Amino acid sequence: MRPGKGGRVTPIEIALAEARAAAARGEVPVGAVVSDATGRILARAGNQVEALHDPSAHAEMLALRAAAAARGGKWLADCTLTVTLEPCPMCAQAAAFFRVGRVVFGAYDPKGGGVEHGARIFAAASCHHRPEVVGGLREGECASLLREFFAARR
Repeated sequence: MRPGKGGRVTPIEIALAEARAAAARGEVPVGAVVSDATGRILARAGNQVEALHDPSAHAEMLALRAAAAARGGKWLADCTLTVTLEPCPMCAQAAAFFRVGRVVFGAYDPKGGGVEHGARIFAAASCHHRPEVVGGLREGECASLLREFFAARR
């Protein structure tokens, strides 16, 4: 991992490392990190769908659950979920249910995304919590990981 500004490893760097590790395990390369308001990392995860035989074992779901467990509570209102790919509708809804304060993601997902594309979970009238959203962080690098992963399987 290369350090970000100020020599500190940033959440997106950690998420990218988790995505690379997931790819090395044969998982779709998506990584996620939950950090608190001070920047402390509460949880990190990569996809484990194949390993756990669980279609809900997305990086975001695993990281959100671990962060809540680490905190001993279900709300993550002062936290940021950083993920390498735009969360799918399931993960976006989970972020809303955990009441995450901010969602930051790298690559956009026009086909399966649930934040800026598709279901647009946070824009739905039925969504009870709408986090701040920042998309496109290190977009090229995050998208490249996915392109390379799927190109190798074709």
